[in-house]
Amino acid sequence: MSEREQAKQIIDRLPDYKIGNLLLFLQGMQFDDEIEDDLFCERMWENYLNDPDPHKGDTITLEELEAELGIEI
Repeated sequence: MSEREQAKQIIDRLPDYKIGNLLLFLQGMQFDDEIEDDLFCERMWENYLNDPDPHKGDTITLEELEAELGIEI
């Protein structure tokens, strides 16, 4: 039995008055993931801004990328 299935069984056995607290807890866990995602994106942006590579802002067209990769989109 998977952990998800075990968790569902436990939830099914909980009395109704505890479901609200469980829901708040689960929403908090979801919120933590969103915060971690935001922090990860912020770190990536900061790393990009602090990257000394002078070509970091260079762009190419989609056609140039296709040719460089030898593909056709």
